[in-house]
Amino acid sequence: MQDLLSMLNKLHRPRLLMRAARIGAEEYRRATHLPRILGFGLLPRHGTALLKLIEIETELNTQRQAGDASYSLLRHVDVLIAMVGEARFLRAATEPAPAG
Repeated sequence: MQDLLSMLNKLHRPRLLMRAARIGAEEYRRATHLPRILGFGLLPRHGTALLKLIEIETELNTQRQAGDASYSLLRHVDVLIAMVGEARFLRAATEPAPAG
């Protein structure tokens, strides 16, 4: 799981995109947002969901950089929000519990 988190730390996206994603992640609801992005069905574990989101986001970023007419800024922000939200869940699950 640390590999996933280190992958996310290495991503460099425009500051405005990431700011929008962090603000949106405050209202992230896994059960509502993930099915819309990944498709309906059973929700995957956080790590699996994050891998799929990274794949989707990489494709969206490639479209953005290429100036592709099919690029959707709203979808890109939506996917980034889910990535930030899932990363937060993953970090919380892997952090050791406070002693005492």
